[in-house]
Order: sequence, then structure tokens, then C-alpha cells
Amino acid sequence: MTQHLAAPTTPAAETPGWWRDAVIYQVYPRSFADGDGDGMGDLPGIRARLPYLADLGVDAVWLSPFYASPQADAGYDVADYRAIDPMFGTLQDADDLIREAHDLGLRIIVDIVPNHSSDRHEWFRRALREGPGSPMRERYHFRPGKGEKGEEPPNDWESIFGGPAWTRTTNPDGSPGEWYLHLFAPEQPDFNWENDTVRDEFRSVLRFWLDKGVDGFRIDVAHGMVKAEGLPDMGHSGQLKLLGTQTLPFFDQDGVHEIYRDWRTILDAYPGQRIGVAEAWTPSAERTARYLRPGELHQAFNFHYLSTPWEAGALREVIDSSLDSMRPVGAPTTWVLSNHDVVRHLTRLGGDVGRARAATLLMLALPGSAYLYQGEELGLPEVTELPDEVRQDPAFYRRSPDEDSTEGDGQDGLRDGCRVPIPWSSEGPSYGFGTGGSWLPQPGGWAKLAVSAQTDDPDSTLVLYRSALAIRRRRPELGAGDGVEWLDAPEGVLAFRRRAAEGADGADGGAVLVLANTTGADITLPAGLAPAGTLLLASGPVPAGGDILPADTTVWWATHG
Repeated sequence: MTQHLAAPTTPAAETPGWWRDAVIYQVYPRSFADGDGDGMGDLPGIRARLPYLADLGVDAVWLSPFYASPQADAGYDVADYRAIDPMFGTLQDADDLIREAHDLGLRIIVDIVPNHSSDRHEWFRRALREGPGSPMRERYHFRPGKGEKGEEPPNDWESIFGGPAWTRTTNPDGSPGEWYLHLFAPEQPDFNWENDTVRDEFRSVLRFWLDKGVDGFRIDVAHGMVKAEGLPDMGHSGQLKLLGTQTLPFFDQDGVHEIYRDWRTILDAYPGQRIGVAEAWTPSAERTARYLRPGELHQAFNFHYLSTPWEAGALREVIDSSLDSMRPVGAPTTWVLSNHDVVRHLTRLGGDVGRARAATLLMLALPGSAYLYQGEELGLPEVTELPDEVRQDPAFYRRSPDEDSTEGDGQDGLRDGCRVPIPWSSEGPSYGFGTGGSWLPQPGGWAKLAVSAQTDDPDSTLVLYRSALAIRRRRPELGAGDGVEWLDAPEGVLAFRRRAAEGADGADGGAVLVLANTTGADITLPAGLAPAGTLLLASGPVPAGGDILPADTTVWWATHG
């Protein structure tokens, strides 16, 4: 087990509860910046761009997996949790990145993947070599098959990537063997979290990275790990359609909470407020809140908000339910519009740039912590026309040959579209991503979306994000707290006031009035909403006077009282 050394205190300011209203930026290492010119993003590339993130105004950087991996699922198949994959660099590169981030006032959150390992993990390779009855097999879910000769899977569970969640092994003597469980790709066998050795190993892994100074962990498939006793059948197909609508025998089992109570004691033993963030798909905001009870994790992704359409009634309902569910457990709500697994929100909201900008300002005005996905600050759209031969999403290759997607059987397999390397400059073979091209082709129209093209353009999306984050830091009314003050508004408009908590630094008795028009038409505001204050920021042009709220526009006004 890794020795538990005294962790260094990070240079980042230790504000009490920093994570409660933090803006956290997701870096997908493959696609952020290439430091060695091989066409693949890496840790030195990220390190070189940290000043950009500090200037953007975020509080922390979340790094998607960079561990040693065969890359069957873009690094979410981990072969060694204490090693860096050579395509991304070395452990020294990780140390340098963490240190420089702290010097810039940025915190670092890393992914941890505890539900499953790679099939190249030494534990799993030994389990296969040693055969049935091996103690190594108890660290995963190996089972004999059903049927006269064990030719059928042990149960009817389906993989998130499509097809059965079981793969049959071959015994050392060449005969057909047991089956093993993989809720994702066959290259990602699920750990058995009833095994004490598995629990001990991940305690050690957490300490390894905490000793290096990371500020927290984003927990992949946090709702997985514990399976229902006896691994019961579901009794029907199309199980992915139920994800996030009901508790399943392989997801959101109550036993996961014991694990997180254990992990919280480890996090709390380190200085600097280290945090745990759950990626938990649950049936309701109330179920998500269970992961954030006192003594468990600090944050959980708000997937219910991410999947809400741009419609005032639906948005108000999900905002209220999100805040209401977190308040009893004392946890902050999180807000997110895009990530590495979903269609970028510009495209998801109909490809309307103004609407996407309005959605961003609405999100950043809500109390709690906000997550940004790399490139959204540039207004990048989803890349929808990638050649089949360049795609690397494992679900893509498990699609039925006679169907356009795996809908009903698994994910659609088209996640590569949000993972295309981002443009830094308007020129060059990869728009400044690196000197050796990019691992996924970038659209030709991205030159005008590059960082260099937007930096000095006051109307650009990049400048909007920088302005919004700067205001959010200056104004205690934004981000902090656990509620909003709704105001009566015309149909299709969200109107609420944010006030600073009593005694908050910088509080002057003022407030921020937020108005969001989710319709495609300009709306004349009633007298009670026409603000008599100072315009802080608008997602698009706003007529003088403030009594007209343009279509698909969000506005922040500074008011008094």
C-alpha cells in the first residue's frame, strides 16, 4: 500500500468551502493541447495552456483520465492507476502540471475510474491465467453461464455500449470458461466491490494522488460499483432506456454510500479541502442528493439540468427541484451544459449561437458550482460529420450493422463529435493544437472560432465567458447561496433576483436581477421588471432603456434593494 505521506499545502487560496460556488473547467487531455507534436493532446500541452485557464477566470481544472491504458474507451479503461500513459507524458509531467496550476491559483481535480478496470490490468490478466477458483477472480464478477453447457450469459443485463454485459472466457486448457461482467465495453471488466482487496486498493490509489497534491476526484460511474445481491435478471431488454429513471440492479444501489463515507474520511485527512465529485445517473434529484449527505461526497453532476430543453417552464422546474433536493443535505447544486459524453450544447440547443450564449449566462447566475467543458467558451459546435474510419468511440463499433445507431441497445457511439481538438490559432494544420496535426479532423470553419481570433473581439463568445466569470467573482450575489428569488414574468421569460448572503464579502445591499428570454421573439417587459440599475452583462445586444428583452437573450442587471 502506498505510504500516507503528509500532503503539501497548495498555494491556491484556501477559501472556506471553495468548491461550493467554484467554476470548474473540464479538460479532455487528448483534445486540449499537444505539447510534443504527435497529434495527441498531453500533459505538457495542458501545462503550457494553464495561463489561458487562469485568465479565463475558472477556479479549478478537472482532467479526464490520463492513466496507463490500452485506450479501448479513451482512457476510461485503466491498466495502472498510478502511472501516466506514455501518450500523455510521465509522472513528472503530472507533478509539474499540479505545481504550476497551484502557482496560478488553480486547483486540480482528476478522474478516478473505480467501477471497472482495463482487461489489461494485471489483476484481470492473472484472473484469466489462473482460471476458475483463483482468488484473483473474486476481485471481478466471474460467473458460470446458464444452459446445459454454460453457453448463455449468467443474467440478462445489457452493456451501456450495447449487447450483453457479459463475455465468456476461455480456460487455460482451451475449453470454454466462465463469463465476466462488463457494464461497458468487454475491455472494461467490472470490479467486485464486495471484495476487501478492491476497497483497500482504491484507498491506496486515492492517497497516491492526494500525496501528489491533487485537490479532488471526479468519480466515474459513481452510481455503479455495488450490484444487487445475487445479480438478478431485469426480465426485459432495452435497459439503457431506464437509465436515470429508476434504480437498476447494477446502478444506484444503496451499498455505494458506505464506500463514499469511507472515502470522505480519507479526503478530510488532507489539508486544503480536497473534494469528491460524483458522476451519478440517478432517477431523481433526491436520489442524487443521497451521495452528498454529510460525511459523503461534496458535489454531484446535475444531469437533470443538462437534459432540460430551452423552455422557461421546464427550466424553472428543474432549477427549483435541484435546489430543493440539495438544501436538506447542505450540498451545493451543480450546473452543467456540456461534457465529453454529450452533444455540445450549442448544437443541442438548435445550433443558435445566441441561444447557447443565453443558456450560459443563465447557468452562471444560478447558486452553486458550474462546470464548463473545454471549447464551449469558444462557441464550438458538435462535429457531426466525422468519417467512420476516424471514430474511436467503442459504442460506435458495437452498433447493429443494419441500424444507424445503437438506440435501444446502447449509446449512439457518436461521442467523438464533442471530442475534436480545440482551435488555438486561426492558422496552421491543427489551428495551434500542435505541430503534428490532430487525432480527429477539425472543421475548416473553426479558424474564426480560434482563441486568437476571439481574444480581442468584444463581441466574441470567449470575451463573454471571461466577462461573466470576472463579474461572478466580483459579485457575491452570484454563485453563492442555495436559492433564487423568482419574480413574475411574461410567458417564456425567467426572472429572478440574486442577493448576497448577509455578511458576505463585498456585499453592499445590492442585488443582481437576471432576465432570460427563452423564446424566439422580442418581449416587452412590464414596468416591474424594466430595471432601474446598471447593465452588468448581456448575452447579446440589448436596446437602450432595458424594457425590451430580445429573443433568446439573458441579461444581468445590478440593482439596489
